[in-house]
Amino acid sequence: MARMLYRRIGKQESLVVVHSVATAAGGGGVRWYEFRLSRKGEVNLFQQGTYAPEGNYRWMASPAIDAQGNIGIGYSFSGEKHFPGQRFAGRLAGDPRGILSMKETVLVEGEAAQTGNLRWEDYTQTAIDPTDDMTIWYVGDYLKKDSKDYSTRIGAFHLGQAPEVKSERYIGKYIEGEGDTRYLRLIDESFAFFHPNPAVPNVSMLYQPDWDTFLESGGWNAWWIQNSYGFAYSATPFLQEPWFTVLQRSLDLLWNNQGDGKRQGSMDKPGKPANPHPLYRLVAPDGSLGDCAGPDDIIYKQGDGNVAIHDWFYEATAAGLVMQAEFLLAGRNPDAIAKYLPKMERACDFIEKARDPANNLFLVGPACNLLAPSYGGVRQPDGSFGKGYLAGVSVTYLAAIDRMLELYRMTRNREMITLFEHRQMITRKSLPLLTAPGGYFAKSVEPRGIMHGVLGQAQYGYLEGVVNADAVAMRVIDDQASQRIYNQIHDFPEIRPFDFLLTNAPGLDDTYWNWGNRTGPGMDGINEFGCWVNGGAWTTVEGRAILMYYRLGKFDDIYRSAVRALRWAKDFRMDQPLTQRGENTQNNWYDAGQWLHRDGVAVMADNFAVPAATIRGLFDYEYRSDRLILRPRIPGSVTRYTQKEPIRFGEKNIRITCYNHGKVIARVKINDKRVKIGNREQVELLYDQLPMDAEVEITTKGGWGEDDFSADYPVAPALVDGRPHQDFQPAALPDSMQQPYKELLKWEGKLSADPKATLILAMVRETMESFRVLPERMALDTGPGYYRAIDDKRKENMVRLYAQSAMGMYRGVANKMNKTGAAHD
Repeated sequence: MARMLYRRIGKQESLVVVHSVATAAGGGGVRWYEFRLSRKGEVNLFQQGTYAPEGNYRWMASPAIDAQGNIGIGYSFSGEKHFPGQRFAGRLAGDPRGILSMKETVLVEGEAAQTGNLRWEDYTQTAIDPTDDMTIWYVGDYLKKDSKDYSTRIGAFHLGQAPEVKSERYIGKYIEGEGDTRYLRLIDESFAFFHPNPAVPNVSMLYQPDWDTFLESGGWNAWWIQNSYGFAYSATPFLQEPWFTVLQRSLDLLWNNQGDGKRQGSMDKPGKPANPHPLYRLVAPDGSLGDCAGPDDIIYKQGDGNVAIHDWFYEATAAGLVMQAEFLLAGRNPDAIAKYLPKMERACDFIEKARDPANNLFLVGPACNLLAPSYGGVRQPDGSFGKGYLAGVSVTYLAAIDRMLELYRMTRNREMITLFEHRQMITRKSLPLLTAPGGYFAKSVEPRGIMHGVLGQAQYGYLEGVVNADAVAMRVIDDQASQRIYNQIHDFPEIRPFDFLLTNAPGLDDTYWNWGNRTGPGMDGINEFGCWVNGGAWTTVEGRAILMYYRLGKFDDIYRSAVRALRWAKDFRMDQPLTQRGENTQNNWYDAGQWLHRDGVAVMADNFAVPAATIRGLFDYEYRSDRLILRPRIPGSVTRYTQKEPIRFGEKNIRITCYNHGKVIARVKINDKRVKIGNREQVELLYDQLPMDAEVEITTKGGWGEDDFSADYPVAPALVDGRPHQDFQPAALPDSMQQPYKELLKWEGKLSADPKATLILAMVRETMESFRVLPERMALDTGPGYYRAIDDKRKENMVRLYAQSAMGMYRGVANKMNKTGAAHD
């Protein structure tokens, strides 16, 4: 047995232990364990495994950990057909836990058998080369042919790639900068998700031309609040036209079908009878939004599960308010504010009816939470399910109140300011009633005071991920409380087993599927822990988790999360949810044999939350009634960052450059003129004092902690890879797309002369770009894939999705051009 190995990488401390074991298949294997230390010095088992792929013998193992967190293990090897020699195996830091994924490699083959009783050399050892902190040296013994004495072999091996050299310049399509080119490339490729491009999926693949909105996609033909929340909120500052308007129209599917106490979820219309399904026959209270909607239909309650006992969708309504308020604060359009505020007031009044005046918490029943129906309410003595105080409603509604107040200050509505200041005060003061002893939010509290979602309890002892991430991301709590929440998440690795934050961990024992139990009847299938809303991984939540990490400067967490999501995206497997606690080894919906397989390609709206949050978090944008607040949150390994895409703030266009040396504001220039700094922690851009086109230059000081970007960056296929630019040739398009492209050229010429046609012109140009990138994608080397192999069939299906998306956008433009006055849309 080798010595215990200790390694600290950034803020992560690991212990690796190895020993030999006998195996059921015969022979012997290497048993290995990785323990990690919490901030409190507690030692927790992070992963373990046995390496014994067949019946040979492996013993005298010795481990090493390189600078990226990859683990290599060297060992002696022998078997029926092999003389004693030396081999090694290993794993990359981002690999699934518990396996040595790197193929076993021979360091030296033995040439003779040991015939005497000479003790086998037990001083074999691995060591990390200090010159690069990546090369693993291994010393071991073997017998040469006809020799009775040991010979020593010294060898070296690498796992993964050496880190890229820092302090390089990166010139991307959407950003440029200096420093760690991996992080700069990550930001650049995150922007690409929101424009047609050949490298990664993009939002045009969500577009529904007949509705002129987005869809959840992946086989789900509606728009969901809880699935779009992370994407819509995070993308608000930077999403360009026509997509920002398409996003608003998508949320309008809910607002246009808002409950009024009379209408059913589906109503008879000329030529279209109401949907007869019971889910569409629900009549919601006035102001209620719902689970999902189309142009004429809405499902007012969480639609999966035992809908008969589900309460109205209070937290989804609150999240809809947050998104709409962000849109209005960013856009500053008086007509839009006048249109939506009355609807939003009704939604607030709907939520207020659930407030308990005794404690100012919200008393609600099952399945009204984000990622429903994981909230089961409270089980009653007669076996029915009643109401409890759900923390998510308080947190998400408080985020909505904060933003509603800014809208009323903008419109100078004194009466509503007074009302909402009171609602804000009593809601914020009630939050301690929902706070667990560890300083994080419980999931819910029963009327008799029992907390659900408190680690260490015999019952209901789990950590809820969603509400805690949202409380930090939406800034409803202060920095100290935010840090306490993060510390608990950091110190409980079970809630991030594969980088993404789970909805909860361990499994729930308070669902109506099987109250009081984590397993058993009702807790199988998609209700099993780690699959769906009970401990599954959802990128709509992960986007909000990334905003939490940015707020607190946790760049290592951001990088690991965003890189994992990028690998899935480049595989064109943007599944939702990611099952098996985020490892997603066999997705219950989208893998072969499942009902939404769709030729092995999935692009779903939730997943755009991660790249959107990777962008938004860089400046932690906060819209107020009269100003936009920027808080630079750029990792210390990036020394200069320039964003080519403008930031939305009313009619003003803002482009930002940051010379990054920490979180303290040292100097601010607007259009090369220095401006006074009032607060060293943030930049405040007053709307009335801002030029129409503002080049904002921020210099910071104070330093950041050392970055630990250990995960290998998924370079292929690259957005920017040094390829010589090839001019687009329309003849390279499939025959069926050449005439539509000619029509787009004609429409662009016509609309360019019309100053009122800016929105549809943006749509035409974005559509033309979707046509232009198709030949690039057809010629692109995708690589072999990261989590799912990319074979010729999957390549064809990816190209088909590009073509379908381009033609879908063309249909959307044609629909507009065929309507009277469409050019003035």
